[in-house]
Amino acid sequence: MPDMLEEIRDLFARHGADHYGEGVSLEGHMVQTALLAQAEGAPPYLIAAALLHDVGHFLHPDAGTAPTEGRDLEHEALGAAWLSRGFGPQVTAPIALHVQAKRYLCAVEPAYFDTLSDASRLSLSLQGGPMGPREVEAFALRPGAADALRLRRWDDLGKDVSRDHGGIMRFEALLAAARADEPAAEPNG
Repeated sequence: MPDMLEEIRDLFARHGADHYGEGVSLEGHMVQTALLAQAEGAPPYLIAAALLHDVGHFLHPDAGTAPTEGRDLEHEALGAAWLSRGFGPQVTAPIALHVQAKRYLCAVEPAYFDTLSDASRLSLSLQGGPMGPREVEAFALRPGAADALRLRRWDDLGKDVSRDHGGIMRFEALLAAARADEPAAEPNG
């Protein structure tokens, strides 16, 4: 079986240039999200989660067309499950919860909805819309919820089509350390 990091490199090589309704490529979006986490001083495991949060889009053959066809492929669950073969819950829990974090923020911060891109608004409607009061209470108690909220905010900002992202390879050492649950040095950058 290929090494997990090799599989991730391969997925980015094959699908990183794909788009998901935003102007920026998936790789550009995911690297920008990780760079935002890094700039905020997030711990390495959370930078890894930011980098890999949308890997589920790479894993489903209908990822490019599903939202416009009115289908939610639950990329967050697919990606977190796939990544759990090589990463622990510090990395996978925020990934699994980043869609729920969007629904949560729409419920507790009504102005948050206005900050979402058109593609995020479309996916929100497919993902269940803003949470209800009981869902809000339950989400706030979930392990990884606080990290998922941080990831969500970086996710929303990581869509700048003019920004040079430098590619996933700049984070290879961080991913290797996060996979091994070892402290990682942050990439230069």
